[in-house]
Amino acid sequence: MPDLADPWFLILLPVPLLVYLLMTSADRTGAVMVVPEGVGRGIMAQVRHGQGSRPGRYILPALVWVMLVLALAGPRILLPASALPLSGRDLVVALDLSGSMVREDFAVDGEAVSRLDAVKKVGAAFVRGRGGDRVSLVVFGSQAYVAAPPGFDVEAVAKTIEGLVIGISGRATNIGDALGLALKRLSGTEATSRVVILLSDGANNAGSATPRDVALLARDRGVRVHTIALGPKSRAEAPNERGVVDAATLKSISELSGGETFRVRTLEDLQAVADAIDRLEPTDRAGLSAETYRDLWPYPAGLAGLGCLVIGWRRSR
Repeated sequence: MPDLADPWFLILLPVPLLVYLLMTSADRTGAVMVVPEGVGRGIMAQVRHGQGSRPGRYILPALVWVMLVLALAGPRILLPASALPLSGRDLVVALDLSGSMVREDFAVDGEAVSRLDAVKKVGAAFVRGRGGDRVSLVVFGSQAYVAAPPGFDVEAVAKTIEGLVIGISGRATNIGDALGLALKRLSGTEATSRVVILLSDGANNAGSATPRDVALLARDRGVRVHTIALGPKSRAEAPNERGVVDAATLKSISELSGGETFRVRTLEDLQAVADAIDRLEPTDRAGLSAETYRDLWPYPAGLAGLGCLVIGWRRSR
């Protein structure tokens, strides 16, 4: 059912009638002009002829005025809209952008892809499914940076993940600072649940803060940290090999903070982790609904414009 955004504009509808009545009253009390008898008869004939057509002359201008006032009142239709999901959860995704993420030991559709490409593919899809959460993105290498500030626009965060490149934060692995920056993003919030998802494919080899100390701080602040150890080999399996993931440290981070740890060796494992985190941190689907309207004012405004063109055409004849 259509309604009006600003119905008080309708008080303007009788304005032309009031102006007409006032002008008519002024004409009746005006001065009398004396003219020759022949000229007077001609004027009276024109007046009589005009009186017969006067009501018709005002119909179109009146309609134009009504359409203009109606357009100002803002006719609109309420569009059906589903409730926006709202979870009250703050979520920070911390992604490793160290040099080892360029290794092509994952496969998508039978083709070898880098670890970063695999993470971007699954991570962006995971973030898009977090409607209702306030999501932030932290990236880290030698340094940690906020790539996307906290917000409910999960599509913007997902596109940021898809545009990540190696090297923007250095090529080392600074897990401690990344986790500390994630905690800073979550400080002072009133969310009922605060979560960090930390993904790394290496061992902490930069920064002054140790991952264990920051994990204890997360526990004290009530922040759960879920960790993802990415890579086919861990430091325990290949202690002398460079670029392997420190799965033990990542596991201790999650255990100290009350989160879960996941081991990822293939793209299928990575997708399974995203599904598992969805179950651990479910998104509530009930929330606030937003009223959206379809504006109808262009239609009466267009009719008013057409009426003005007709009036101008008639006067030019």
